[in-house]
Amino acid sequence: MTKSLENSVYHSILRIAVCVMALMVVFDSGLVLKTTKDISSGAQQYLASAVGVKVGVAPNDVNILTARITELEQEVQAKDREIAVRLNTETTETSFDTSTFVLSLILFILLLLIILNYVLDYLRTASNKRGEFDRSIAA
Repeated sequence: MTKSLENSVYHSILRIAVCVMALMVVFDSGLVLKTTKDISSGAQQYLASAVGVKVGVAPNDVNILTARITELEQEVQAKDREIAVRLNTETTETSFDTSTFVLSLILFILLLLIILNYVLDYLRTASNKRGEFDRSIAA
């Protein structure tokens, strides 16, 4: 009732995970198309800037003025982010891409785990065969 290594669900999942991570690294690094790198960077920056919290308070003169000042500050910050994004996209070729590094590191760890798994499976199989050989000699 032993499954071969090629047919086990665990190994299939590991292979799929490695393929998905490899594709993510290829597209995130811009090896295929530079556009994919720009899309990835833009999506990451959009997600980073989209996080926020809104709280409501009963309106009065102070709150209305504070809300208006806050709106103006947010507009200025949004314009600053747009300028920073433009500057970052102009200098992306020389900058260090953290997401590509992280994805590459995860892919490397997955590959190490797969290799370790196959080595341990091989050692277990060799140990089982050695045990069977010793029992056949003893009989």
